[in-house]
Amino acid sequence: MRRQLIQKELSFKINGICFDVHNRIGRFGRERQYADDIEECLKKEKISYKREVEISKLTNSPIGNRADFIIENKIVLDIKAKKFITKDDFYQMIRYLKSANVELGLIVNFRNTFLKPKRVLNSKYKET
Repeated sequence: MRRQLIQKELSFKINGICFDVHNRIGRFGRERQYADDIEECLKKEKISYKREVEISKLTNSPIGNRADFIIENKIVLDIKAKKFITKDDFYQMIRYLKSANVELGLIVNFRNTFLKPKRVLNSKYKET
């Protein structure tokens, strides 16, 4: 059985942007630096996004879920700059995906020597 890659083109563009940012800033920047640079790239590529948005303002979800980026209302991008991605980071992404009713999330840890974006799927996805 062959499975489709979810949001293939858009996630490919986002990953490319993240790799470019990682090459420019390196692995010891701050999350804010990476986010600012990613925002500039999204503007340059004319990709619509919301930055540091309180998800409860978009949906009727509980207050307290603030995503780094929601890109084209299709992908949640969570930026990290720490030694390791933990289970808590995955749980946080699942909360974001469910609250925003989005199917795909990307967790990108810029602290790694080699960038390895993690794809997280919302198994309860229902498009409205």
